[in-house]
Amino acid sequence: MLPVFEHTWCGDNRGYEKDGAFVEKITSVVPSARQYEHIRRKYYNFIHFGLNTMTGQEWGDGTVSPAVFHPDQLDTDQWCEVMKATGSAGIILTAKHHDGFCLWDTKTTDYNVMNSPFGRDIVRMLAESCKKYHLKLGIYLSPWDRHEKTYGSDAYNDFYVRQLTELAENYGEIFSFWFDGACGEGKNGKKQVYDFARYQALLRQLQPHAVLSICGPDVRWIGNEGGRVRQSEWSVVPAPIVTAEQVAKESQQTDDQGASIQTLKSEQQDLGSRELLQQFDAYRFSPAECDVSVNLGWFWHDDRYYEGKKQRTGEEIARIYRNTVGGNALLLLNVPPDNHGRIGQREIKILQTFTREIQELFDKPVTDFTCAVRSMDGSLRDAPELRDETGAAFGEKEHAVYLRFPEKRRISLLTIEEELRFSQRVEAFALYDAADPASPKKIYEGTVIGSGKFCEFSVNTDALILNIEQSRGAPHLKNIKVYE
Repeated sequence: MLPVFEHTWCGDNRGYEKDGAFVEKITSVVPSARQYEHIRRKYYNFIHFGLNTMTGQEWGDGTVSPAVFHPDQLDTDQWCEVMKATGSAGIILTAKHHDGFCLWDTKTTDYNVMNSPFGRDIVRMLAESCKKYHLKLGIYLSPWDRHEKTYGSDAYNDFYVRQLTELAENYGEIFSFWFDGACGEGKNGKKQVYDFARYQALLRQLQPHAVLSICGPDVRWIGNEGGRVRQSEWSVVPAPIVTAEQVAKESQQTDDQGASIQTLKSEQQDLGSRELLQQFDAYRFSPAECDVSVNLGWFWHDDRYYEGKKQRTGEEIARIYRNTVGGNALLLLNVPPDNHGRIGQREIKILQTFTREIQELFDKPVTDFTCAVRSMDGSLRDAPELRDETGAAFGEKEHAVYLRFPEKRRISLLTIEEELRFSQRVEAFALYDAADPASPKKIYEGTVIGSGKFCEFSVNTDALILNIEQSRGAPHLKNIKVYE
């Protein structure tokens, strides 16, 4: 008989309530259909491209002439081919950055790509390329506009809504509309009060399947641009901390503020523990998204820009992927095209290293194992559904998953997912090497699981035990996968 662990969700649950009104309240918070679909994408790309690409700036001031925009080799098919090779699910394009220059054929302003030497609608080009390469298309439309003269008045909200309408109506299905909270002065010296509620209502009508990200209700900014993930990255969070206004307050407001948002502040570490949730009355399901650039800048720069600076490597990007996608977060990786309009060899080499490392992580799946759920009395019931993503719910007296292999073998990675349609429930778990079933050895311990947890270790064994030590009611696991 397998040993009974000191801590189990159906036993002591580490002293936390297993059920009751509060547990029912927080586990009733589940993803919407659009959120659930989006979470499954896991990893997708940003593309920052525009006048800044030509001038070598990060934040343009809206005074640069469209005449400088003349990429002579622009190829959106190449963008998609490069991204597809990395395993990406889609591309979010900066249709307009803070300088106000628009990459589509807009009727709202003359400050657009059609009045540049290039003279073609890049949003349409990318939409067609995404369709060709079976990638999703997303849009980033900066609310801050340093060129538009109405910025800082009620009229600007009308202007911005017209731009959103053009993008939502004319380019097919959009998987994400991405808004940050950058809010500085316009050319008239005024700041804008954004009508996010109006923007969101419009997009819910025109693009009902799109997630509204960051300054929107569907996807939460993780709080930094350095690839940092919390030890416990919760998706069920207090509603007040994910309002558009709160996100805008915490967003980068000046170009020289970039270094300060590369890490998480200490007060941002806990966003979803029971102790925190008990201080609030309303909650929201809000999956975290980590936005990070393959380079130090968001726009492309030549090699001179990076002299004396430590550049990101493919190995670092792979680590960020493991920590985000493997830590209940989504990864939005920015890859900026160069001033010719192509993804350059410098960026491609980084991406190739990143892709190779991730492929190697998963290139030796172990499939010949049995899976059973263990009860407090030591009995086991077969649970093959944990291996085909149909998921399994634990019973009132079940707390552990027993994995058995035909013979001893090297295991280095185990991935777990919860079935989030029943909310995010697991609060603590541990993995044990059960080669000696009478004396299992702990090899890994973690807190949350959520949309995905990568457990990396190295053992030679013929049995593993996943013990759920703390949970908000009965756990609902979606799948377990094992790799050498």
